[in-house]
Amino acid sequence: MQFTPPDLDSTISVISAMITPAVLILATGSLILTTTNRLVRVIDRVRAMLPEFEKQAAEQSLDALQQEKRDLLFAQLDRATVRARLIQKALARLYMALSVFLATSVALGIIALTHFTAAWVALILGLIGAGLLFSASILLILESRLSLAATYEEMDYIRRISHHHAPVGHKPVRWWRLYR
Repeated sequence: MQFTPPDLDSTISVISAMITPAVLILATGSLILTTTNRLVRVIDRVRAMLPEFEKQAAEQSLDALQQEKRDLLFAQLDRATVRARLIQKALARLYMALSVFLATSVALGIIALTHFTAAWVALILGLIGAGLLFSASILLILESRLSLAATYEEMDYIRRISHHHAPVGHKPVRWWRLYR
């Protein structure tokens, strides 16, 4: 069997076929970067709560306001734990998707160079990568909902305690008046 170099048309078709996985590789890399930043923020948040946990643990008697703060801290810690686990699972899937997209690109190159009639291999790899990317996105949506719920809970707590320190006669602004 003698090797014949590919002509220009087949070379261009191979390169164009390999560009699609490259775009998906770039998108997955971007998601990995932002997801890692989200994980770092969760870890930083837990570390920022540690001094408050230590302070709460040192106090023996708690009034209603301190007990409410302790409850908030434990709820925040529970949410942060779930968020970190969701992010870790999403990162694992994103790294697997990245690997599969790289394998798809390599498979397309090998199939084109060897004229091997197994294009289904690249198709299956691409579908697996897309599935992993989709499942990681679902996990990240769930994590962002937890993050938002934690933020809402913290804002509600601040509003509740602010009523104790608000000046006499202070009326809270209703949300519909903010957008006039």
